[in-house]
Amino acid sequence: MKRLTALLLVLLLLLPASGCAKTEGDWDTAPAIPGYGEPVRVENDAAVCFSIWRYAGGDSVITTNDGQTYLISDSAPAGLDDRITVIPHSPARIYMAASAVMCFWDAMDRMGDIRFSALEADDWTVENAQVAMERWDIVYAGKYREPDYELLLTDGCDLSIQSTMSEHVPKVKEKLTELGIPVFVDRSSYEPDPLGRCEWVKVYAEIAGCPETGESLFAAQKAVFDSVADALAAAPFSGKTAVFFYITASGNFVTRKRGDYVSKMIELAGGENVFAFEGEDNALSSVTLSPEEFVLAAKDADIILYNGTVAGTLSSIDELVSRNSLLADFRAVKNGAVWCTEANLYQNIMKTGEVLADFYAVFADTGEPLTYLHKLDG
Repeated sequence: MKRLTALLLVLLLLLPASGCAKTEGDWDTAPAIPGYGEPVRVENDAAVCFSIWRYAGGDSVITTNDGQTYLISDSAPAGLDDRITVIPHSPARIYMAASAVMCFWDAMDRMGDIRFSALEADDWTVENAQVAMERWDIVYAGKYREPDYELLLTDGCDLSIQSTMSEHVPKVKEKLTELGIPVFVDRSSYEPDPLGRCEWVKVYAEIAGCPETGESLFAAQKAVFDSVADALAAAPFSGKTAVFFYITASGNFVTRKRGDYVSKMIELAGGENVFAFEGEDNALSSVTLSPEEFVLAAKDADIILYNGTVAGTLSSIDELVSRNSLLADFRAVKNGAVWCTEANLYQNIMKTGEVLADFYAVFADTGEPLTYLHKLDG
């Protein structure tokens, strides 16, 4: 079946559409800092939404594609541009308000640096985050839009890591800054390359003071991507079409726009997306279709990938069909070629390579055990 239009798929449905257009300033150039010499740039492999610059004295700068600049230093140099946010070296009492970022700190074995959470323990799928909250090593400090400022202040918060959702409540950043708590906004979800999202571990390793760890963790993910590419080169195949979606409570079908990073993962794994919606990139990378629109385009897809990350996991094909009887006539349903993503997908960017390997195993029919997908019974 020809590609009708490309885009759909799994992982992080709530994440923004890809694209890293500059929005303010020249973030790809090292800032001029009084008293500092010329920095050395850390070269990126896949990421295009951040740059890291290191100075001879041990301080470093992180610039991001929203025009923000962060200086990692224990003191602000005289004459520093007041638009530059100063983050202390190796902050140890972080307020984690970007749920997709916790996996980076977990992978670095630096969970001890996180003191405050914007999620309750049960909302984490990062097991070590749940355990830390049950032990009160990490305490709940209010949602990202309504932090417990008194707790953060009295308990010595030294950094808040926020998602881009915080941009909808600018008063929060203003208040945290007023209290002397620097705010770092994560933009890993804007990376157009799936591997680029993994590379943001280098950003957090730079902040945590363990850059070698970040390099090692990223290299491990890149190795998985390379192994899938090598396998496809050695035994190429084509024609496997897939559709990724979930069904809303109102009965509509939600799939993905062109450029969504998980849609690209399907292609990297050797599959072909049924849907490929063009359109302006924005904070919503999904497309909502009526059942009739969805069935017309997707009924002949070879493989169904149901997004359990958003809609809840399924165990059987009958359970899927019970959500809309039209699915019973889908080719993939008749052939038993239906998989569902696990609910823990969203908070595991540092397992993106393993997710890609799962996709490849499905498309290539390798029979390898899956980690982040499971086949539906029946």
